[in-house]
Amino acid sequence: MENPINLNAYDFHHRISSDEKAVVVDVRTPQEFNDGHLPNSLLIDIYNPTFQNKILELDKTKNYYIYCRSGNRSYHAGVFMLAEGFESVQHLEDGIISWTEKLER
Repeated sequence: MENPINLNAYDFHHRISSDEKAVVVDVRTPQEFNDGHLPNSLLIDIYNPTFQNKILELDKTKNYYIYCRSGNRSYHAGVFMLAEGFESVQHLEDGIISWTEKLER
């Protein structure tokens, strides 16, 4: 089993800011997303029954940066993505609760 790369909030912010192939994915619920999310995030709720199908529609050659509230859901989403052939998956190790930059609402 392959695991996503763990990044702290500083490294996650730095990488998404400088990576032209970055796609930021929020795997939280719509309610959590509306409470505040990282800029330019795609919402793909891991609890939604269509989650796997929506993930599989994504371009597997992009660099994915995934996050949730505390890092648990994004870790499991990353494991799924890597098992399905995604080439580059990083996750915000301690989740959005560790984020110190501005959030969008």
